[in-house]
Amino acid sequence: MRLIAKFAEMKTQGEKIATMTAYDAPQARAQAAAGVDAILVGDSVGVNILGYASEREVTLADMAHHTAAVRRGAPDTFIYADLPFATYDTPEQAVASGLALQKAGANAVKFEGAHPDIVHALTSAGVPVCGHIGYEPQTGERRVHGKTFEEAQRLREEAKQLDAAGVFMLVLELVPAELAGIVTKEIKAATIGIGAGPATDGQVLVFPDVLGYTEKNFRHNKRFAEVGAAMQTASAAYVAEVKSGAFPTLSNCAAMPADVLEQLCKKAG
Repeated sequence: MRLIAKFAEMKTQGEKIATMTAYDAPQARAQAAAGVDAILVGDSVGVNILGYASEREVTLADMAHHTAAVRRGAPDTFIYADLPFATYDTPEQAVASGLALQKAGANAVKFEGAHPDIVHALTSAGVPVCGHIGYEPQTGERRVHGKTFEEAQRLREEAKQLDAAGVFMLVLELVPAELAGIVTKEIKAATIGIGAGPATDGQVLVFPDVLGYTEKNFRHNKRFAEVGAAMQTASAAYVAEVKSGAFPTLSNCAAMPADVLEQLCKKAG
């Protein structure tokens, strides 16, 4: 609970919460060293790392596997992990899934949609919950949500319902900045924006987007590096040197002691 309380305290003090997705130990290690406040093991691992067509293909086993890897890379960092599609259809199923991810190393879980009953079930079982509304990648349409009065009011009410149910954090994805600001002021839980403007209590981005792994960039994202281009350049240089014989050289391998080599040569003769 001490770790959970940290986010409420940061919200009260106006200290921004920095969080990113990570999917393996090296990514988690880098983020922990950088001082990230929390790491999300997102179901975005499916499309960004595993080559799936959508988040809906990600399994609970996938999430447990990657959560454990992230925990090994960041043993002291707060980690929250996505409950994948079709693993929280009932409170009982949600609890079983949440406990599995907790066992894998997650401090908390995140799921999409306004389901207060699922929040109650998880928290009662000792699994803290981060909510997620707005664009919901598992089931929703990829667009800005909340631009009409009716939709904005619905999202506002969903945020209040989840807050009352006991989420400690709420992700607002692809919602207008003004709506995100209103919700942030109206609920106790810390709000984490992605494409929701600067008024939220913190931000989350997908690490491959931040690194520039992917060809496509998004308006809500900022590329802080171009690792994808560097990977391609390095791969091309390696292939060229292997083909030409420039790599490896003797400096890249171990030399045999001269006396042993002499004995081998005599034996061969």
